[in-house]
Amino acid sequence: MTRVLHISADYPDAFQPGKTRAIANLVEVTGGQLDHLVYSLNRVNGWQGWVQPGRTATVDAAEGLVTLRYHAPRWGLMLARSMDGVADAIAADLAARNFDPDVIHGHKLSFEGLAAQALARRLGKPFVISLQGNTDQKVITARRDLHRRYQAVWHEAAQVFPFSPWIDQWCQDRFGARRGPTALLPCIVASERILAPRENTDTVCTAFNLDFWQNKNLQALVEAIAIARREVPGLKFKIAGAGSDEATAHVTRLVETAGLAEITTLSGRVSPEQIQDWMNDAAVFALPSRRETFGMVFIEALLAGTPIVYPTGTAVDGYFAGAEFARAADAGSPRDIAAAIVAAIRSKTIKPQLRGWQDSPDAARFLSASIAGSYVAAIGSVTR
Repeated sequence: MTRVLHISADYPDAFQPGKTRAIANLVEVTGGQLDHLVYSLNRVNGWQGWVQPGRTATVDAAEGLVTLRYHAPRWGLMLARSMDGVADAIAADLAARNFDPDVIHGHKLSFEGLAAQALARRLGKPFVISLQGNTDQKVITARRDLHRRYQAVWHEAAQVFPFSPWIDQWCQDRFGARRGPTALLPCIVASERILAPRENTDTVCTAFNLDFWQNKNLQALVEAIAIARREVPGLKFKIAGAGSDEATAHVTRLVETAGLAEITTLSGRVSPEQIQDWMNDAAVFALPSRRETFGMVFIEALLAGTPIVYPTGTAVDGYFAGAEFARAADAGSPRDIAAAIVAAIRSKTIKPQLRGWQDSPDAARFLSASIAGSYVAAIGSVTR
């Protein structure tokens, strides 16, 4: 069985069990076909990061998962040195474990990709990288001094896995077209049932962790709902998500200030098992985030029979060109968001078109079985 070593700062572990499950889901669904060993990274602040960047300590070692804490300054300072130090620590641990990987997977170009490249060179193994748009775009833009190193990682990687087409194009524009293969790798969603679309209602829904209301751009969305209401008088709005008392108060205040209190329902936390049923009766799911690497909730909505409005140039942009049921809107323009919402509500063909998509290979590519198959095949091509 092919042995894959993963380096990720976004993996639920003993130190931070609440991290996103995007990568954990991929590891789990391919566990019967690949032998995985995950090194989960957690940065530690403090003076040691300046003196010994990359100094690493093992917090916990379980079957297939090693939780590491490494010292490094904030804001990506001394980033290359700290990632090289992480690579050295992993190499030493691998020797102690007698684990000889066939391929190394760094789960972001901007951080773990540096460690994966260093480790691969040390061990004489191939490495692959993922592209996570939000962090990768932000860090790569800020760290112009590391341009050549990032460019080398980009071209040396045996395979690149962008979460979405838009970040692949962004990296191509920055580093040049790759000589090696690239394969889109959508995130596996928590709930992937396919629910037939219902007859159009006048309900707009959205869902997010309320603590992140600013990045999720709730201000622009409620302004857009207020504009759309002028054209759709019976409009209703519902929000799923929980957060701190402070965040909940901010969300409530935004809704009230926009004059939407009487048409808005705050549903609180909706479980992953129930979220698709909660979405199913809405006319449209809208989430015009300022930054969004992928946005699994968009795929959950489409599989639940609910058309989406997503932010241009981020999230799932590039997957749905020309699709009526997936409309891009300028996240900085409430009027543009409102226009997309109204168009979705008024359309007589949008949900039949969505139903056809649900039965197509284009929809199947977002299901876990397809994603797992694509990943296993790509890893196999690297190690042959």
